[in-house]
Amino acid sequence: MPEIAEIARIVHYLRQHLVGKTIKSVDALDDPIIFGKVGTSGSEVAAALTGKKVVSAGNQGKYFWLEMNKPPHPVMHFGMTGWIHIKGDRTAYTNYYKKMKDGEADQWPPKFWKFQLETEGDPSVEIAFTDPRRLARVRLVDCPGKEIRKHSPLVENGPDPVVDTDIFTEEFLRKKMKARHVPIKALLLDQKTLSGIGNWVGDEVLYHAKLHPEQYCDEFNDGEIKRLYESIRYVCQTAVDKLGDSDQFPEDWIFHHRWGKGKGASHMPNGDKLAFITVGGRTSCYAPEVQKKTGHIPPGVKEEPVVSDDEQPAKKKGKSKPKLKKEHVDEEENRPKKQKRASKAEPKEEEVDEDEDEEPQTKKRKAESGPVKTGRVTNGKTATTPKEEKEAAERKPDAGNRRRSGRLSTK
Repeated sequence: MPEIAEIARIVHYLRQHLVGKTIKSVDALDDPIIFGKVGTSGSEVAAALTGKKVVSAGNQGKYFWLEMNKPPHPVMHFGMTGWIHIKGDRTAYTNYYKKMKDGEADQWPPKFWKFQLETEGDPSVEIAFTDPRRLARVRLVDCPGKEIRKHSPLVENGPDPVVDTDIFTEEFLRKKMKARHVPIKALLLDQKTLSGIGNWVGDEVLYHAKLHPEQYCDEFNDGEIKRLYESIRYVCQTAVDKLGDSDQFPEDWIFHHRWGKGKGASHMPNGDKLAFITVGGRTSCYAPEVQKKTGHIPPGVKEEPVVSDDEQPAKKKGKSKPKLKKEHVDEEENRPKKQKRASKAEPKEEEVDEDEDEEPQTKKRKAESGPVKTGRVTNGKTATTPKEEKEAAERKPDAGNRRRSGRLSTK
């Protein structure tokens, strides 16, 4: 999931390609989740941006925005898989393109686009906002451009460790830690306390500070708090300076080795052994011999060491399980399997954002439910494309292929 460094990266590209230009046209899908959940629509966003000049671009934690020459201004959040693409440039990091199929990176508009715009001038700039899982949010904030951070949703969030160095001080962190009684990892992920720290940044920070991720935040001494503050500043500033390009992160970062859960990775280059810890549904990667407990942790913590193939314990010799008789085997095979119920609940933005990582996941989740109108919105008007008409026609049932039972053929 895009965190503080990835957001700084995309704002860098927006300042490079879009700031100072006037938007000629905007196409947007009327997605009831991306736009609708924050009180707007694709057509409203299109109408609000068309003909406006982009004055500046800014970011706070996981949020970023475009300041227009007059309100309203678009304020965006990538969720889990959102991103902004610029035609003719590659804005994402290396791993993003590695996961794409041949030719997909050069496709325009890119897959899963939610809105796209083109600027005036020659050459013009074309930009597209994409999100395959529809957990991103795009809203309009109606206020003077310099006051965007004084309005929701930014005003409810804590300071950005890189942008707000005048607010985020060691004393600020100490007061926040002493005022709560939650695991330190949970405090770091709380966007109302600090903006921009997600799962991988939180693990990196705690590794360098040598603090156990699930120790209660109000039980650390002043020396440990100082180490944590310095670690937050170091990790966040370094990641932002590198524009979220993990290929340039220092070799001693846990980031390069944290993705090996279940794949055999087990040690840092310096020999620190890695493990995963789960409590309250959250998973953290840490080094137990370095990040030792100096206080209490919540009950029910489950620790899972990462064990490489050559470290797998030999199987103990013992009595083999008795073979089932044929009638018992038949009974087992014919026993109906339990069916999983499909959840209709839509994931909440903050819960999903803070619990998952930005790197490749081993599990695929279904996108949020909710229909998306296939019509394109151009300057607030809806028009159906020929390709969409053809796809709709192909989806119509063929009367000749109906089964006698009355059910439609799935072919």
